[in-house]
Amino acid sequence: MRLIKNMLLGSSVLGLVAFVQPALAQEADQAAASTGGGGLTDIVVTARKREESAQSVPVAVMAISGETIQKRDFTSIEKIAAATPSLNVGRASNGSGAQLTLRGIGSSSTSIGIEQSVAVVVDGAYYGQGRVIQEGFFDLQRVEVLKGPQALFFGKNATAGVISLTTNDPGSEAEFIARAGYEFRSRQYQGEFIASGPLTDTLGVRFAVRGSKMDRGYYRNVSVDRNYTTVDIQDILAGGSGNPITSIASPASRHQPGEDELLARLTLKYTPTDRLTMTLKGTYDYNKVNNSSWNYVAYNCGLESGLSQLTGYACDNKFVTHQNNMPADIAANFPYAKKDGQLYNRYRSWAINGNISYELDNFVINSVTNYNTNNNRWACACDFQTSDAGQWATENSTWKAFSQELRVTSRLDGPFNGMLGALYQKTRRDFGQYIAFAGLRNSAASAENLYMATRKSSYTKGETIAIFGQLSWKIIPELELAGGARYTHETKRSFFTQPYNNPGVVSIFRPADDPDGLGVIRANQKFNNWSPEATLTYKPNSNLLIYGAYKTAYKSGGFSNGGINSKFSSDPLSDLTFNPEKARGFEAGIKSTLADNQLRLNLTAFTYKYLDLQVDFFNSPIFAFQTLTADAKTRGVELEFEFAPRAVQGLNIHGSVNYTKATYSKFAQAPCYAGQTIAEGCTFVGGLETRQNLNGAPLAVAPKWTGNLGVSYDSEISDSLKFGINVDARYSGSYLASGFGNPDSRQKKYVTLDAGVRFGAADDNWEIAVIGKNLTNQFYVAGVVDGPSTGLNTGTDAGVHADQLGFGNLPRTVRVQLTKRF
Repeated sequence: MRLIKNMLLGSSVLGLVAFVQPALAQEADQAAASTGGGGLTDIVVTARKREESAQSVPVAVMAISGETIQKRDFTSIEKIAAATPSLNVGRASNGSGAQLTLRGIGSSSTSIGIEQSVAVVVDGAYYGQGRVIQEGFFDLQRVEVLKGPQALFFGKNATAGVISLTTNDPGSEAEFIARAGYEFRSRQYQGEFIASGPLTDTLGVRFAVRGSKMDRGYYRNVSVDRNYTTVDIQDILAGGSGNPITSIASPASRHQPGEDELLARLTLKYTPTDRLTMTLKGTYDYNKVNNSSWNYVAYNCGLESGLSQLTGYACDNKFVTHQNNMPADIAANFPYAKKDGQLYNRYRSWAINGNISYELDNFVINSVTNYNTNNNRWACACDFQTSDAGQWATENSTWKAFSQELRVTSRLDGPFNGMLGALYQKTRRDFGQYIAFAGLRNSAASAENLYMATRKSSYTKGETIAIFGQLSWKIIPELELAGGARYTHETKRSFFTQPYNNPGVVSIFRPADDPDGLGVIRANQKFNNWSPEATLTYKPNSNLLIYGAYKTAYKSGGFSNGGINSKFSSDPLSDLTFNPEKARGFEAGIKSTLADNQLRLNLTAFTYKYLDLQVDFFNSPIFAFQTLTADAKTRGVELEFEFAPRAVQGLNIHGSVNYTKATYSKFAQAPCYAGQTIAEGCTFVGGLETRQNLNGAPLAVAPKWTGNLGVSYDSEISDSLKFGINVDARYSGSYLASGFGNPDSRQKKYVTLDAGVRFGAADDNWEIAVIGKNLTNQFYVAGVVDGPSTGLNTGTDAGVHADQLGFGNLPRTVRVQLTKRF
């Protein structure tokens, strides 16, 4: 392992000097595959890290071209998910920052230590942190959504699938693009500029920058001044009344999120010979909003009155939230709070990425090197719907990751070919969180701790070494057998403590110097895994492919840096650590191109078992976050089609129907949801612990039926002008947003509708477009948390369910966009 590590580090030094364009998906020539006008266009993808037609790769993949990305404004992970059946993205304020779910498998948002089961890969480099959804993605060459476990070719941790994004490189000709847009609901102004072209015969450069500013927002915040009364714990300990002081928490910004954004990317591409390509990409991302939890909505509540137990407002599935700023006198010296107490989230990231691709006669050598870091800071109304009881927190977290991948792929004329590679990754997360609640202050504390109830300090250092390879055998020209495996060795060293606790909460939170010796938690974790896979592919002709595959996958275990060391827990180390997640199962598919390249029909069937699926839970009776593991099973069928008749050139009709059943197969000792009664299956097991049997129950955000249907038409209306229009609908069946069977979390079935119209020059010199999203203005949630301090009497006959606070989607948006090329 040390030799492999040294080899990878050595290659990374070369990589930092000369990066290359990653061998990922790229758009094929826009001409039809066969002669004549119209018909389907062929798309080249690299789902197996080599160029293949999307119809020739034995993987369930949804590929989106750069042209479609531009037409439909797919410039974020959320926007991609909003148009992709079976993929859901819920934006969360704290924890990992997101819940990405594909085919019913996803990762809880409440633990910052859990990496996503749906991996995000950008220009060949793995980004497993949920905060990646804060990134804005633009000037994209293409997007691939690979469904199901993808252990062999894509870095690590892809137990549910991969979202692979490829950005544009400089071309052989000079190109200058200016783009301006305005979105009416949020009053968002956006500008974009791209300059690209050759500097010499062998060196090209591309610079892309985008900035945006919102005067309003997508959600409306409705609240009133809240009185937050604190008492001095020192006065109470001395026998006094606590000297109550009432602070005023004013309503947060009425229009949310009020986003400001700046994105920039510089690409250098060097091709000194036909065999050698080197590319360097540097990116910067800045994103700031006026509330970290701006999309949290109390959409269903436990009281029969339908009123929130937190705010008294009616619970409803609208784009409305009820949150208040931190009181200004409390915020004045509070770490990472704005002096006036306003809520916010500020995200910054930097990355450098590259590749060396060297082609020999019979082999191709690829080296992918990446360094990325991000810092996220926020101030949160962390009851998410502010009450007079109040709860505010701030956080400062930093993530750093360096990775180096080296891969050799053969392209021999004989029946045997192979791929061999290795990956090294080194990561570090630093985490600090500061919390005010329970109406406490401490006159004996420092100014920054005066109003603080507790604070957390944590870090995790990780190191990964992986070896992977595949051997393929063409038994006959039409039949290929491929088998491979990835071996992964990981270590994680973690630290957690609560360096300050107000004396009023020491009965709940263990201090660092607690006499029981459990005040400082250290974890040294080691994981080893083999993930094999095998695929049999039959391709009798260029228009038909039949395949069957056995796949396995692995996702890291880890440490919940944002957890709680609760005095009610006898084993805080177990609360904060969790085991790796594993998957295994089968997938089969048929891909066909029919009717003289006018009709594409693809059918996929799959069944997978997941062992130790990572599920995060807030155990309110013992006041602890716990990352639990459960076994699960998914199975389903997916049918997709695309029709582009030659008789009507420019017309494209496409759609899909997907059935997925995703359930727990082993979760007999699952925790109860807040307020669950005995009649609803909740029982006490001793002390404060309650349990329910979720065997056979559905997973979170796992609709059985999803689908989409769309039509687009592009045509020249004169020698100098062209026109285009598209309409796309997405359907989702109902599902539980909760992973713990809470019926109140149910999201009803819904349909969203996107549409766009374009008019411009036939040579693309200019274009004006109107792009509408979610024109049905449908509200839905892609994740949920129980309202803090709501829900009563869990495990009794008189339980009261908690408020359900969902992570809401974007409402109806209409954007006008003008593009000019020079």
